[in-house]
Amino acid sequence: MRVFVAGASGRVGQEVVTRLAARGHEVVAASRSAESRQWPAGVVARNLDFHADVGTLTDLVRGSDAVVFTAGSRGKDLLQTDAFGAVKLMRAAAAADARRFIMLSSIFSLQPEKWEHEESLKSITNYNIAKFFADEWLTRLSGLEWTLVRPSVLKDEPGTGRIELNPEHDGSIPIPDVAEVLVGVLDTPRTVGRIIDMRRGSEPIAEALARA
Repeated sequence: MRVFVAGASGRVGQEVVTRLAARGHEVVAASRSAESRQWPAGVVARNLDFHADVGTLTDLVRGSDAVVFTAGSRGKDLLQTDAFGAVKLMRAAAAADARRFIMLSSIFSLQPEKWEHEESLKSITNYNIAKFFADEWLTRLSGLEWTLVRPSVLKDEPGTGRIELNPEHDGSIPIPDVAEVLVGVLDTPRTVGRIIDMRRGSEPIAEALARA
């Protein structure tokens, strides 16, 4: 499969690119600085600017079978990247016939009533607002074969290979485990049209996805 990874230079994106390449997928690593970075053998780098129009993004995505969205502005460009940038990439994916779209989001992104009751979410309300609108577009209007992956707080630490699905409250999760889930859903057809909330847990990732 040819997979377009948006936000490939980020913490999660780099892990996703490495795992996809290791599994034999053809990978397009796309970010603002992608062409100036070193990537695993066989990975194609493309510079990506979310301020570009849909036609430009369509040209970048064309020829891909799937898109994995891991981009994020870290609060610096919420409207143009996290909200409208994501929507433009969905429209580009549809125009390029890259029907499979996997979105990295934030736990409880579509449940704003929870944001004030989870300590880790209180400080990122504006980010969650941006993700709310992007995720609404993906799940209701995109027409794509989507999976929405919503992890709890990301931690820069070794992965465990285990998660908890659909937790009642927020928590944390190692970045490598988030990347493994994003890659794993590509090989799990039952995750199309599913929202996957997760935090660190005790269930092996493959087993969790098989029943997601």
